[in-house]
Amino acid sequence: MRFLIPLLLAVPGLAFAASDDAPPKPTNTTKSCKGVKVWDPATQKCVTPKDASLDGNGLYDAARELAYAGRYDDAQAVLIAMPDQSDDRVLTYWGFTHRKLGNLELANLFYARAIERNPDNILARSYMGQGFVEEGRIDDAIAQWHEIKDRAGAGSWAEASLREAIRTGVTYSY
Repeated sequence: MRFLIPLLLAVPGLAFAASDDAPPKPTNTTKSCKGVKVWDPATQKCVTPKDASLDGNGLYDAARELAYAGRYDDAQAVLIAMPDQSDDRVLTYWGFTHRKLGNLELANLFYARAIERNPDNILARSYMGQGFVEEGRIDDAIAQWHEIKDRAGAGSWAEASLREAIRTGVTYSY
């Protein structure tokens, strides 16, 4: 695996593809709502996640937005309200928020469950790989990078961000 590091360093600049993995745009959830609240478009006010008229996708988007804003505990409170806790996207964000809160072992358990549910979840693989970079487990990160590429993820944000994290040691917050 050591021969791959120089190869990664030689890769020209990143071309991050526009995708669902781009940072979420701030909405009233992060602009107006404080604590464990989300913006409810039906009532035009901040409400608790369980009282929101948002469906699973709306709650997922709110959890992503809160996580990107660094409000990991609030994001987890929204994740609790998600109707399907076995959804690989939900498991991915449980892993992400736990990783950002410093709970790396728990984060890896959530990422592994997300990947078990959907082996093609390249975002979970990228976040897991970035956690491995943070832990100094570069060979494990490279293995996830290969999995992403093998699963048609070459050129995606998930692939490029993990490649850059391996190259520089800097990970991403979304």
